[in-house]
Amino acid sequence: MSALTLSTPMRTQSLSSRSTATAGLVKCPLRAPISRKGMAVYAGNANTNGIFAPVVRAARTVIGQKPFNQLRGKGIGLHSQVIGKFCEGIGAEAKTKQRLIRTAKKNGEELGFLA
Repeated sequence: MSALTLSTPMRTQSLSSRSTATAGLVKCPLRAPISRKGMAVYAGNANTNGIFAPVVRAARTVIGQKPFNQLRGKGIGLHSQVIGKFCEGIGAEAKTKQRLIRTAKKNGEELGFLA
């Protein structure tokens, strides 16, 4: 069996120094800090050619990016509430509600609402 080596040394802290209730416990290793530099976050819609995409782009240009995102967020929230009320009315499970909301998002992407 080979020895395990770490690329960065791990710090240890005694649990017994934290409180008297944990006195006599052995030291446990703490995780090394994780660097998040260089992580790329990708958001948005890959399909920007839906039937409503030109209207969405024009509206974003006319009213501005921030108010547009707020308006779109309110619309998405209201639509999710309608789906929730519908599922509640027919007695559908939470998983069904989640699936319907995901389907609505996918349809919105294909139609260009999220362009």
